[in-house]
Amino acid sequence: MIKHKPTLEAIEPDFGHSFTYQRFDEQKTNKNTIWHYHPEIELVYVNGGSGKRQIGSHISYYTNGELILIGGNMPHCGLTDHLTGNLSETVVQMKSDFLGNEFFNIPEMKKIQDLFEIAKGGIVFQGKTKRKIGEKMEILEYQTDFQRLLSILNILNELANSEDYKLLNAEGFSLESEVKDNDRINIVFNHVKSNFKEEITLEEIADMVSMTVPSFCRYFKKITNKTFVQFVNEYRLVHASKLLAEKPMSITEVCFESGFNNFSHFNKSFKAFTGQNPSEYRNQLKAVLQ
Repeated sequence: MIKHKPTLEAIEPDFGHSFTYQRFDEQKTNKNTIWHYHPEIELVYVNGGSGKRQIGSHISYYTNGELILIGGNMPHCGLTDHLTGNLSETVVQMKSDFLGNEFFNIPEMKKIQDLFEIAKGGIVFQGKTKRKIGEKMEILEYQTDFQRLLSILNILNELANSEDYKLLNAEGFSLESEVKDNDRINIVFNHVKSNFKEEITLEEIADMVSMTVPSFCRYFKKITNKTFVQFVNEYRLVHASKLLAEKPMSITEVCFESGFNNFSHFNKSFKAFTGQNPSEYRNQLKAVLQ
C-alpha cells in the first residue's frame, strides 16, 4: 500500500521580509492542492469563481469567490484549481509574532490578537467585508514592502472589527501541539481526498497511521469532533454539490461519481446535509448564478 506522506509546508519569507505575499492567476496557478499545514497564519482572497473549501474537518462548497483566514497549523487544502474559474488568488502568510514577540501585546492590537485566536478554527468573511478587503488585498500587488506591511496591519484590523464572518470549525478542531498529530491527520485527510470515490474501511485507515480501529476512532473524534464515517460522507456530499453546480451530469451519475453506491441513501444524505434534495439544489444554484 502506498502511504501518503503528509506535507509540512516550510514557508520562508524572502530575505528582509517578515511575511510572504503571493498572487496567482491564469498564467501562474497555485499548485498547492493537497492537504498541508504550516505554523503561519494564512489570509487568502479568491476573486470570483467557485470551488471546495477544506479547512480542518470543515468541508463545504463556495460560490462567487472567497475571503478566508486560517490559523497556524490548521490543515487545509488549496482553494483553487484549473476548474475554479476565478480571476486571481492573493495569499498572505505570516507568523503570529511576525512583528516581534511583544508587538501584538500592546492595547491597540488586542482585537487582532483575538482574531488570531479565533482563526485557529478557520474564518470565512462574507458580504461587504469580502468585497472591501478583497480589493485591498489585490492592491498589495502595486505597493512597496513598507506600504504592504501597513496595508496588512490595516486589513487585519478591519477583519478584527468585522461582524460579517462565519467560523468554519466552530464545533471544535483541536490538533495537539505535537507534530506527529499533524502528520497523522494529514495522512488521513490526503487518503480521503485521493480515495473518496472508493470504499474506505476503518481497518485500512487505522493501519495507515499504525493504530487499532477503536483507538483510531477515538483519536479522530477527539481531534475533529466528527466520526471518520461522517467526515468521509461530508467529503462525498461536497464533491456532489460541486458536480451538481458545475457539470451537466444526471443526478444518478453524480451519486456514483461521488462515491455513493446507493441512490436513495445519497438522496437522503444530501437532503440532510444541504436541506434540499439534489435537483432542488441544482435548480436553486442555477437561479442564483443567472
